[in-house]
Amino acid sequence: MADTVTGATSDPHAAGDDPNRRDFIHIAAIAAAAGAVGTLAWPFIDQMNPSGDTLALASIEFDLTKVAEGQQVVLKWRGKPLFVRYRTPAEIAAAVKDDNADLRDPQKDEDRHKPGKAEWLVVVGTCTHLGCVPTFGGGDYGGWFCPCHGSHYDTSGRIRKGPAPLNLAVPDYDFLSDTKVKIG
Repeated sequence: MADTVTGATSDPHAAGDDPNRRDFIHIAAIAAAAGAVGTLAWPFIDQMNPSGDTLALASIEFDLTKVAEGQQVVLKWRGKPLFVRYRTPAEIAAAVKDDNADLRDPQKDEDRHKPGKAEWLVVVGTCTHLGCVPTFGGGDYGGWFCPCHGSHYDTSGRIRKGPAPLNLAVPDYDFLSDTKVKIG
């Protein structure tokens, strides 16, 4: 652009003030700082991952031949009791009959066990009210009863009466064979 008084042209980049170069230097400095922060922060973030012994408890395998019809086994899984129950045909029929009952936490019996394996019910054995351990056979519905506060669960582990807000939790599990189950 020509100056009207002197006739000289003024170039904003003539003195070496290239804005593209300055932008590149700023971006490179920010990227280097972000990389340094990430390098310093990673050990702190990584130490929050579960340890090897905790990961080993994440899943367990159980031999179902140890449980007779009408019995349950209590396993320890992730620091909590886990009920593996071999239900009788009468218990299954009672659970299916109550599918349409007035339930606080509505869930059908078929949603609480694996397809084709209605006789096997696997639930976390802690009351959903305050975490007590319910006992089997003491409730009004043929299932579990929590003596601490009076929660009654049916033969499918669904809450039917008492202060507990939810059904007994069903963990992720898969049948590895007809006689072996993997939980977690």
